[in-house]
Amino acid sequence: MTGLPLIFVFIVAVVLMIVMISKFNIHPFVSIMCISLVLGLIAGIPIVNQTAADGSTIPGLASVIGAGFSGTFSSIGIVIILGALIGSILEQTGAALKLADMVIRLVGKNNPVLAMELMGWVVSIPVFCDSGFVILNPIRKALVHRTGVSSVSMSVGLATGLYISHVFIPPTPGPIAAASTLGIGDNLLIVMGMGVLCSVAPLIAGFLYARHIGKTVKADDEADQGEVVKSYEELVAEYGKLPSGWSSLAPIIVPIILMALSSVAAMAGMTGFAADLITFLGTPIIALAVGTVFAAVQLAGSGKMDQFYKICNDTLMTVGPILFVTAAGGVLGKVISSSDMVNYISEHATVLSTMGIFFPFLLSAILKSAQGSSTVALTTTAGIVAPLLDVLGFTSPIRITLVCMAIGAGAMTVSHANDSFFWVVTNFGAMTPEKGYKTQTMNTLVMGIAAILEIAVLSFIFR
Repeated sequence: MTGLPLIFVFIVAVVLMIVMISKFNIHPFVSIMCISLVLGLIAGIPIVNQTAADGSTIPGLASVIGAGFSGTFSSIGIVIILGALIGSILEQTGAALKLADMVIRLVGKNNPVLAMELMGWVVSIPVFCDSGFVILNPIRKALVHRTGVSSVSMSVGLATGLYISHVFIPPTPGPIAAASTLGIGDNLLIVMGMGVLCSVAPLIAGFLYARHIGKTVKADDEADQGEVVKSYEELVAEYGKLPSGWSSLAPIIVPIILMALSSVAAMAGMTGFAADLITFLGTPIIALAVGTVFAAVQLAGSGKMDQFYKICNDTLMTVGPILFVTAAGGVLGKVISSSDMVNYISEHATVLSTMGIFFPFLLSAILKSAQGSSTVALTTTAGIVAPLLDVLGFTSPIRITLVCMAIGAGAMTVSHANDSFFWVVTNFGAMTPEKGYKTQTMNTLVMGIAAILEIAVLSFIFR
């Protein structure tokens, strides 16, 4: 099956998947895997591997499912495990509470949601949003108990900041790849500056939505405002003396610095052993492993090294369900990308090109919603749009940069069950999938609309 019927079937499949999860309480892993299998069969993916006319192998449905599942594990599986382990150690030593105190002193007790949003926005410039949420989640949880603010508001605020810089600001791979494909790879400074500018509207929209939705949706780890002060003081008393600020910050800030240095080295075109070493240490898995070492040193310093085995075991039990559901989302994305949907959209792109700056946004949003990955949506849409820049009337570097931003805005619209970040936010944010649709999915829709409206206004200013 191809063309519009396939797109219609995909829409029905997504709706059915949401209903299965939220209304019939079927486990997300089972729901997503079943929908992926049925959708793959309807889309015409062969049930066994086949040989094409040119001698290449066309993977069968079982191979596609396996590749989608394993691909997710290889990309973020270890990152989630190490990040969660760091978080668990920070909680056990009291470092998370120390970090919460540091944040409160910086922004005041009345602005924790804004603090988390801006913290996420900065961290996600060099770090993938999935990793960023896992890394910063201990601070979010501690702030929830420290201030009594809505846990949902804090999760949505953090996810907002992380997602915006993830799709807009290099050195995140998606914006870099899109800029290079569009022919402005040598103007990354302009792309970064425009990414910062285009972050304003979605940051504001996401902040307002986070404050709003926190009043109606409650998470499992919600703090009781009336007991916050007492519970916080009791928690501090349990730890005796909290770790120092540097000791608390090191397991989080060191991986971020390593990943940032790796990105800078790549952008600067560094070569040689030093560059290879920086790149190796800046790989998310290695960077978080270094962070885990710092966390273990902190655990030893607090005299709790005998609890390390139990902390590791409890962490693996906690992240196991998250990993498997996230991998199932990767399967759905792989099934979609293996179907003819992307080819059909590409072939009919010229019909939509009359929409101007809204065309790359809409195309990117369609691809994002269909296959789940913001990076894939960015790179694929850029490849489709690049030959149409003259038709769209975007020829100068600044105008092409606006197209790159419009693609980024679409690449965040919307995050749902086939997006690994959706499951990271909902699971680490202690929310059910149904609450995830009301928070993460709706928030990314609000952010995407706010972003493209700002970009449309800028397109009239920068001629």
